[in-house]
Amino acid sequence: MITEFRLPDLGEGLREAEIVQWHVAAGDQVALNQTIAEVETAKAVVELPSPFAGTVSALHHAEGDVVPVGEVLIAFDVAGTETDAAAAPAAEARREPNLVGYGAAPRSDARPQRRARAGAGGDVVDLAVREAAPHDAIAPSAPEREPRERPRSTPPVRKLARDLGVDLDLVAAQGIDGLITREDVESYAARTSPAPAATAPASTGSPASSMSDQRIPIRGVRKHTAEAMVRSAFTAPHAATFLTVDVTASVVFAAGLRADRRFADAHVGIMAVAAKAVCLALRRTPELNATWDEAAGEIIRFGQVNLGIAAATDRGLVVPSVKDAGTLSLVDLAQSIRTLADTARAGKATPADLSGGTFSITNYGVFGVDAGTPILVPGEAGILGLGAVQRRPWEHEGGVALRDVMTLSLSFDHRLVDGAEAARFLTDVADVLREPGRAMVFA
Repeated sequence: MITEFRLPDLGEGLREAEIVQWHVAAGDQVALNQTIAEVETAKAVVELPSPFAGTVSALHHAEGDVVPVGEVLIAFDVAGTETDAAAAPAAEARREPNLVGYGAAPRSDARPQRRARAGAGGDVVDLAVREAAPHDAIAPSAPEREPRERPRSTPPVRKLARDLGVDLDLVAAQGIDGLITREDVESYAARTSPAPAATAPASTGSPASSMSDQRIPIRGVRKHTAEAMVRSAFTAPHAATFLTVDVTASVVFAAGLRADRRFADAHVGIMAVAAKAVCLALRRTPELNATWDEAAGEIIRFGQVNLGIAAATDRGLVVPSVKDAGTLSLVDLAQSIRTLADTARAGKATPADLSGGTFSITNYGVFGVDAGTPILVPGEAGILGLGAVQRRPWEHEGGVALRDVMTLSLSFDHRLVDGAEAARFLTDVADVLREPGRAMVFA
């Protein structure tokens, strides 16, 4: 019996998704809940598990296609009798929707069974091994070679490699973690591309340029970010305030924690200290942990802080959030921020990670920038920008000394927050950064 699988809503009403990589092909035997494809939505790269056990009958779209929600993605030949077919609609109706919209049975660890295909030298290659999930062992075509680990990279980087015609097996990762990045692929492509043929000088006497315009489709995270920023800029009346603060004590405090073997793995830095200060300050200024509900004519003040952390990734800017961050210790908050940022940069953040934020932080100081006016995440009342920590001559204890100084930039929705409330919040954050012990007296 041929059964079609349509692309489901992968979360928060997303309208489409791009196929990054198929993990199966027509004729493959697929187990229930086996990963069949990786798709990229406007928020994350998501693995789609198979809702059926059977044989892949047809793939209705190719890698790189942008597929609307509800359109047929893949077809399966599912073994079953006529009685089974008659009962299928009722069984389908009883399924509870989940991330992929189907509610399949518990996951199986089985992998799809690919048909063996002949390699260049007549050797048989098991493509199920070569094209399965990352980190699988693979000997490309020669059976006498030892299997080796498949190059580690993220789905967007693998797609870039395919677009540039680069074999990831030949690319060396430059980072210490062994992950192949976009820069590694582009560098390899630049080194191995054939040199352009010499071009005769133009009639003006100037050599023709070897550069050409590049047209990049607006899709995925970039498209979502653009839409969100336009919506935010033209919906919420933005206002901003700035404060430069001596954070020497916080820098010393964080360094002491990193030197303590009990906390070394947490990698506590100024970002984590600032995040903890934000959570404490939001208790005293709840107007900034709120949203404007136009339809209901209400202001909603959230009971918990879901702290968004802006992360620059190969796919664009994303803002995953640490849920209920106000209940976490400094060490736990630092670990959560690090894990969430790493997950986002690897393209593995889930729609749940990327939604539900109530207040956000963006750290452009890591790029050496002193200050800026960040745009609000739609639906949030405030976002705090952290500038670079710099050694400057600063007034200290009646004299002038070199101190670690940082500028805080707060953008806020003036419908929800007045200037006095914004100033009080920013001052509270600065007080904790100036003297971390003040956190102990915050209610």
